Amino acid sequence: MTDDELAARRITMMGTPLDLLSMAETVALAEGAMRSRQRLQQVVINVAKLVSMRANPDLQMDVAESDVISIDGMGVLWAARLLGFDAKERVTGIDLMHALIARCAHNGFKPYFLGAREDILQKAMAKLRQAHPGLEIAGYRNGYFSQEEEEQVVTDIRNSGADCLFVAISTPMKERFLHQHRDQLGVPYLMGVGGSLDVVAGLVSRAPQWMQKRGLEWLYRLLQEPRRMWRRYLVTNTKFAILLIFELIRMRRPGAKS
Repeated sequence: MTDDELAARRITMMGTPLDLLSMAETVALAEGAMRSRQRLQQVVINVAKLVSMRANPDLQMDVAESDVISIDGMGVLWAARLLGFDAKERVTGIDLMHALIARCAHNGFKPYFLGAREDILQKAMAKLRQAHPGLEIAGYRNGYFSQEEEEQVVTDIRNSGADCLFVAISTPMKERFLHQHRDQLGVPYLMGVGGSLDVVAGLVSRAPQWMQKRGLEWLYRLLQEPRRMWRRYLVTNTKFAILLIFELIRMRRPGAKS
């Protein structure tokens, strides 16, 4: 996909740029970056991140200046369709990571993993090696490091010779880390994957496929952790609904542009 073709897929929704790419197109872009050694930084957007961006200018900038910005959450996908955009599917961070790790194992690319607790990280690496016997891991490090240690973390990643980097740190820290260091890391493909290593390690389970397809992953999480998640979903989803209403009003005005 050329730069012009990629630019033609980019929209702006609620002040946030989004790239309307399929999973297959996204995987091809990532693999192309690894082959060419040309930097490609990717970020995925769900409802919570989109809402957070409205209140956090640094996060807004870190996301907006990424090379590829994909729709992760079903709520964002539904909103894009409601607003008239040709959004065919979402590109979830964990599914994309699994697809790229499979490509790494098949083509000899070496991933680096940054994030999660040390015990979770070790379990995740063991699971990945078991699932992909041919996978060569460039390196890994837990996500608990001080600001003083950050430069050494960057140096270690750069010296690892990694072809791709998956950062499993929470928002907005992972976006800030990648935006700030992407040109020093020396890794062609960079992506934030949030809590994906917790899932790989078996600490957290994903919703069944039928719930994922119907956009009910939030309900599955709520049933798993009701005390922690109910307030987050109530507040975040209400804010998102208000943003969507205002966006619908704005786009129906004469001369409104996407």
